[in-house]
Amino acid sequence: MKSAGCPICRKPPEADFRPFCSRRCANVDLQRWLTGGYALPAADDDDHPAEDDES
Repeated sequence: MKSAGCPICRKPPEADFRPFCSRRCANVDLQRWLTGGYALPAADDDDHPAEDDES
């Protein structure tokens, strides 16, 4: 089975940095995680009031 490639630049991965091709791509990925670049958008649920709102 062939590897898909580096998730940042799609070059073949290196064993030392797998699944990335280099330390640079690994650091780019880490920076995206730390700054919220991979965050999923949240949707407000206005149909149901909060449990502490009993007005």
